Order: sequence, then C-alpha cells, then structure tokens
Amino acid sequence: MSAVPPASPTAAAEPRSGALVGVPTETPTGAGSGAPGEAPFERRLGLFLLGGVLVLGAAFRLYWALHDDGIYWPDEVYQSLEPAHRLVYGYGLVAWEFVQGARNWALPALVAGVLGLGRLVGLTDPAGYLGLVKGFFALVGTATAWATWRLARASGASTLAASGGAALFALGSVPLYFAPRAMSENASVLPVVLGLALALPKAASRRSLVVGASLLGLAVLLRLQNGVFCVGLVAVLLCRLQWRQAGVALAVLSGWALAFGLLDKLTWGRWFHSAIVYLDFNVVQGKAAQWGTEPFEYYPRILRTAMPVLTVFTAALAVLAVPRAWGLSFLAAAFFLLHANQPHKELRFLVPVLPLFAALAGVGLDSALRLLRGTPARATATVAVVAGALLSGSGVGALTFGDVGQYERVRPKDSAWDDQGHVNRLLEAAGRRDDVCGLKVEAVHLAWTGGYSYFHRKVPLYPHTGPGRDSRRFSHVITRAGFEGAGTLLVQDGPLALVKLPVADCTPDPGYSWRLP
Repeated sequence: MSAVPPASPTAAAEPRSGALVGVPTETPTGAGSGAPGEAPFERRLGLFLLGGVLVLGAAFRLYWALHDDGIYWPDEVYQSLEPAHRLVYGYGLVAWEFVQGARNWALPALVAGVLGLGRLVGLTDPAGYLGLVKGFFALVGTATAWATWRLARASGASTLAASGGAALFALGSVPLYFAPRAMSENASVLPVVLGLALALPKAASRRSLVVGASLLGLAVLLRLQNGVFCVGLVAVLLCRLQWRQAGVALAVLSGWALAFGLLDKLTWGRWFHSAIVYLDFNVVQGKAAQWGTEPFEYYPRILRTAMPVLTVFTAALAVLAVPRAWGLSFLAAAFFLLHANQPHKELRFLVPVLPLFAALAGVGLDSALRLLRGTPARATATVAVVAGALLSGSGVGALTFGDVGQYERVRPKDSAWDDQGHVNRLLEAAGRRDDVCGLKVEAVHLAWTGGYSYFHRKVPLYPHTGPGRDSRRFSHVITRAGFEGAGTLLVQDGPLALVKLPVADCTPDPGYSWRLP
C-alpha cells in the first residue's frame, strides 16, 4: 500500500505506522504509547474519547444492572447464581448440569467469591448481593471495552482509531444488554480479549505471551468454547513460523488444561468430567437442539436487527483490517463460523467474539483515517463512529425479544428487559417475611424464576406442579392476581401477587427435592 501524502511537514517527517510499503503487518507498536507519526493532539483526543466511552459504558451497564430483575435465559441463574448461593449460604435449586456434572465449578466459584464478599460487608439481602453481582459483571464489561482498545492498539491501530473501535463494544446495544448478566460468556470475555492483546502481537515478549496464554486458559475454565481461541493462537504462531513462541503457548495452555481436568477430578471425581459430559450432550447426542435450532444466517440476521447500522459498519471496517491483522481476523472468523454451524443458537454465545470484531473495526478505522488529510477530518470521522455507537447504546432500552433473537416465534414484540421481573421481586418480598414456612410458585415454571438467589430463605420452594394448596406444605403462593382464593393478598407486582394462605405452620416435607424441575 502506498503512503498517503502527508497533511503537514510534521507528518511528512514522521510517517504514520504501517503507511509505507515494507512495514510488517501485525507488528504493532506498544499499547501504551502513540504510534510513530501519530500527532500529539490526535493521541490526546483518542485518550479523551476512550475515557468518555468507558465512563458512558460503565454508566449504561450499572444502570441496567440496578434496574432490571428479568431473565434472558435460565442459565444466567442456574449455571452461576444458584450454585454460588449454595456454596455461600448452603441451599439452592440444582439444575441437571450440576447433577450430571456437565459444568465445572469455576464460574460458580467466581460468583460465590462476589457473594461471599457481599456477605462479609453485610449484603445478605437479595437486593444487596444481587446488585453487587450484577454490578461486578457490569464493570467486567467496562474493563473488556478497555481491553478491546488494548487489542486494537496491539494490532496496529492508532490511539484515536482504537478508541473508536472500543466504543463499538462499550456502547453497542447488544453488549450492553448482556453485560450485567451472570453468564459464562460475560465472565470469560475479559480474559479472552486481554489474553489476545498480550499474546497475539508478533513482537510480544515471552512474559506477555505467558500471561496472555494463561488468561486464555482461564477463559476456557470459565467457558469451554473459548478453547477455539487457544487452538487458534497456537495455529497463528505456527503460521508465522514462530516455533519457539508456539511451543511456549502450547506448554502454558497445556498446564491450564491440566488445571481444568484437576478441577473436575476434585469436584466430579473424574478427569475432564464436565467437558466429556457437555460435549457428549451437545455434540455427540445433539440434545441442545431441544431448545430450538436456527439456520446458518441466524447470527448475522439478529445482529443486523438489534444493531442495524453498527453491525454493517463494524463488519465493513473489520474487512478493511484483514490485511493488517489477519491473525486476529482468523480467530474471530473461526469462532463465529463454528458457532454459526451449530444447530442450537443463542445470541449470547457470540459475546466473547464481539470485542474482537470491535478491535478489528478499530484497525480498519485506522486504515480509513490514513486516507483522510488533516487532523480535523480524522477526528471528525472518529467522533462520528463514537456517536453512532452512543446512538445504539441509547436505544438499548427499546430492545425486544425479537431484536435479540429470543422467543421470536411466540412473543417477538415483548420487551427484552425485566422478563419475569414480577415473579423475582415477589420472591424477594416473600423471602423477607418471617411467617413464610414454604412457598409455591403457581404462575411461572421455576426454571424461569430467580430461585433461591431471589427467595433468600431456607424453606421449600415448590413448582406449579407441586402439592396443592390444601397440603399445608407451604404458607404462601405466587399466583395470578385475582386468584387469591381463600388467601390474603400481601403484595401485587404487575399481573402477579404474593398471597398468604390460612396456614400457620407448614407440615414438614421429608421428601422435598432441591432438584430444579
């Protein structure tokens, strides 16, 4: 690629990095300093934009963390919050994955650490400790936006362009929607992005490679599918003929694989038990299809629906980045295509790869900025990217389930926010009552509630298929408003109500099962 004529004598004396023929691709400058030839004003503007993007991203995430009691999918409760609640408080519903051992205990242990910290400082009410957990994940998402900037810089983007790329993840409506949810995708995305920022650059030091590969290994502990990035990193290093670096990365990743196996051995009694059961269920038997299947084009279609302008713009800029960042492009494409080829699809599965596309967009933006003459033009173009991302983020509250690809065939027009929030708030209210000796949820399947994470009381919690009201096994019910029967209405939240039955003391239930029905 030929150099663009410089806009000033300063630019002529110090050409922008990578603008001349012969400059190696994927040989980035340090993430902490301006690229050679980057005008000081542009670098300062880039850092200013980055700071603003991170503040706004954190504000959006924390707002939704504290203003949404809904559930996107039961996994955000029963793969993380509920087993963590059992670890910290000693009780909780047990999903089939933690009966058969289809998940390891890394994610519940992480969430339990946050819950335990909350317990130490007196946050023992669901409103307190759930706000702490959601806030933690919101801040992890904000840190991931910063790591996206680091990854774009490590891939050769200028400070200014990298800030534009980071804005696409920090303020995009889809990343914002998923950010506060206690899911393995959210827990693992930060080590994925920061790990690649450290390990992927061609000039990475041995220390950076070891730390980066270790972060990728940690990401696999939190979510098995991130193994794609581990295999991909070694493949990229081999393609570059970096034999020693590939050997170091492979050795580090092998150590983390051993840690994965050891964790399963200590918790499930067999090396790699959770990986074996999970892959057998989802890949060999294909049982994940029972929750729905979608065609290959599902992900591009939903992303265009949820973020129409941002998706097209990000994709176009990412394509521009391929010649300069082919290794990162390969990793992002491999992860995306492998998930697109799986029959069962959920938009949350793409969360770990979204910042990679945003970082690539930052590199592509840098290539586009080199075609513009003068700092004002480059600054205006970058601010326009940030403004587009902010526009997407400001509309996140209007997302419907159809927009995020969930329940498309049954209630696509319903808001994607606060789904089942009514029942969860009533669970909290019931848990605060001293006269509760048992609770039955008649209106909703227990899998679509917050379980004991919201109902913070060690008494039986029955599903709608549980004992009848005349069994005296429970003293309270959550039912449809207007179906109080012989009970007394205590609290109403939307269409649901918490009702006190004429039961003073519950009959003990020796056969009560903690298994999630």
